[in-house]
Amino acid sequence: MAWQRSSRVAGYRRDDAEAHPPYLHPDYKGTRLRAPERPLTILPHTLSEITGPVYGPGQMGPLDHDLTRQHGGEPLGERIIVHGRVTDDDGRPVRNSLIEIWQANAAGRYVHQGDRHPAPLDPNFSGAGRCITDEEGHYRFVTVKPGAYPWGNHPNAWRPAHIHFSLFGPAFATRLVTQMYFPGDPLFGQDPIFQSVRDPQARERLISSFDLDATEPEWALAYRFDIVLRGREATPMKRTPK
Repeated sequence: MAWQRSSRVAGYRRDDAEAHPPYLHPDYKGTRLRAPERPLTILPHTLSEITGPVYGPGQMGPLDHDLTRQHGGEPLGERIIVHGRVTDDDGRPVRNSLIEIWQANAAGRYVHQGDRHPAPLDPNFSGAGRCITDEEGHYRFVTVKPGAYPWGNHPNAWRPAHIHFSLFGPAFATRLVTQMYFPGDPLFGQDPIFQSVRDPQARERLISSFDLDATEPEWALAYRFDIVLRGREATPMKRTPK
């Protein structure tokens, strides 16, 4: 695999503490096992964190961004377009950067051996894609709208429909992970992962917006999800101790 090297040197501005979920959120049972028990040691950024190898467009397959055309037939479910723009905290585009997504199928089932949800798998849908942002930081995926699914965190626990995003920013070492939700989902109020973002305004930044202008008539609805990698307006990201 050929790698390129990022020439961008990123500055550092600490995020709002309320913008991201805490390491320990007791209502989300998984955090009780993985949250650090001792105070974290903050290390200064070095060249390894702010520059490094990045993907270029030469590593992308022609259908990597289109999850509906990766197999022999059409997947079941509502076809959608998910697009947006990735920027830094000063509004500058994050160019030529790898974005990966993964999601459940329209029935709420992942292609993963650990998923025991009794919903059907779709032979024409693997639920994973990737693309590279353009010179203005734009990205675009074609997929199907994922279904909600039970996950056993608490009695009658269901996850709202969502798509996972992995964003590499200017380099591999700056990778961040978040989730995109859909507007008006009735499961928001009882989902401890969504609610672990304590700032209500920050939670709203996890919800995509319906985009009629990007909808393709008689083919697919569209949702826009803009992502800010850090700063006061940062999109909330998964907190994982390193």
